[in-house]
Amino acid sequence: MLRKALAAGATLIVLAGVGLWVTQPRAVEPARYADLTPDATAGEAVFTAAGCASCHHAPKAEGADKLVLAGGQSFETEFGTFRAPNISPHPEAGIGAWTLEDFAGAVTRGTTPGGSHYYPAFPYAAYARMAPQDVADLWAYMQELPESAETSAPHDLGFPFSIRASLGGWKMLYLSDDWVVTDLAEGAETRGRYLVEALAHCGECHTPRNALGGLDLSAWLTGAPNPSGEGRIPGITPGTLDWSATDIAYYLETGFTPDYDSAGGHMVAVIENFAKLPASDREAVAAYLKALPDGS
Repeated sequence: MLRKALAAGATLIVLAGVGLWVTQPRAVEPARYADLTPDATAGEAVFTAAGCASCHHAPKAEGADKLVLAGGQSFETEFGTFRAPNISPHPEAGIGAWTLEDFAGAVTRGTTPGGSHYYPAFPYAAYARMAPQDVADLWAYMQELPESAETSAPHDLGFPFSIRASLGGWKMLYLSDDWVVTDLAEGAETRGRYLVEALAHCGECHTPRNALGGLDLSAWLTGAPNPSGEGRIPGITPGTLDWSATDIAYYLETGFTPDYDSAGGHMVAVIENFAKLPASDREAVAAYLKALPDGS
């Protein structure tokens, strides 16, 4: 009996070790970024489309202060409360000491420079689809923003969600750089898919999640419960949103619906960002959404 117990214990230890190795945080391939020339000017548009400031500016920041990415905003979910960290170029409190590879690993793989997992409240599952040049340009632009010495506040998560190592298993299930929609109708904008599925990470709010917090891609963009527990985020597929492409593009520019209502909640920040992008980008998003399956 003792021999069997020891053998079983040894087997469990080996399996645990294999599991930890398989699910360990992954860095990016340096070769993907080695020959790129980061362009800070181009990075400003990426920064705007990705909504970086919307989450990472200090609570109640206004105007130019929104470019001080001191962090501190809280986001309540069923898993606990997440708090956005300082991602200003401050060398100690922020990400100023990071390399481009560090930044790319964080943004597209959810891996810290120290080799830990980030929680997917940071939408790296969408950013995983970003083009390497856009990642490099974004990094260059963010290096030019104001520094903040504000200390990042910790998350408030209960067991077992407080165990970061478990996120390796989550990533195996839900982290992919594949496109969600691969059979767009002929003529649909690939730029729109890039904005919706990657940069603007629309699915993070408009798609329901399963018990593990992974997106239910079979119900892509059909609407979801609000993570804060208040109300529901609407669907934006043709079967759940009866708007024309012109209506969608206009809403993304102004925040006004065809029924003369206006955007509220976190969508206000999304509109603020999209209004700064070229009209062609808003039109591309509208074309992508109108080309989706019914999804009702």
